[in-house]
Amino acid sequence: MSDVKMRLHKFISVCGFSSRRKAEELIASGQVLVNGKRASLGDKIDPGRDEIRVSGKKLFLPEKHMYIMLNKPRGFITTMKDERGRKCVASLVKDAGATLFPVGRLDKDSQGLLLFTTDGEFANSVIHPAYQIPKTYRVTVSPSITEEQIKILRDGVELDGKLTRPAKVRILKKGEDKDAIEIVISEGRNREIRRMCEKVGLEVRLLNRTAIGTLKLAALRPGMWRHLTENEVQALLGYSQIDTRKKL
Repeated sequence: MSDVKMRLHKFISVCGFSSRRKAEELIASGQVLVNGKRASLGDKIDPGRDEIRVSGKKLFLPEKHMYIMLNKPRGFITTMKDERGRKCVASLVKDAGATLFPVGRLDKDSQGLLLFTTDGEFANSVIHPAYQIPKTYRVTVSPSITEEQIKILRDGVELDGKLTRPAKVRILKKGEDKDAIEIVISEGRNREIRRMCEKVGLEVRLLNRTAIGTLKLAALRPGMWRHLTENEVQALLGYSQIDTRKKL
């Protein structure tokens, strides 16, 4: 009997089929079979012996994962398939040579740095709120931002009955009726930047994510993608390692 056991939802994530959360949903809905039998939440499996199928597809641990970054243009939704025929980011990374999924999301009207991978564990480390990886945005707002508005954004804005985590906010460029500001947040609520600005009376006219952790968009043109280096991957994973050490 092998002692090498792994939680089923983690195995599905490591195989790149989905995130851990989505894997739990698949298990709960009866779409996951272990050795031909319906799986249950909390099950552990032996990757070397057990056969795992999700929606009929047999899963295997990958030999090597892929990590890429895309400069997402405006007008594309962050999904790999859309039944309504809208433009999806899948079309921008279709030549990557692997079945990828996005790490987090950017809404249709936003642009900038978006990660893709085949590695569910990597994705979990980047998007899980416990690891607090900072995301940096260049935001054009109108009218011009006031010091009072900056202070409120920095201290936290109430969204859905809960304050946002403190943000870093600075002015990049002043205009007559609009300003370019930089906002750095460490959580990823739905449309968080737009909703924060709306709460303090600002309209977001342009939103561009320029960095995730130490990874910067730099000169990558809209619609283009590139592979992450090993050092870049490890730098992002380092946030989760730091968080783990804090809990010890």
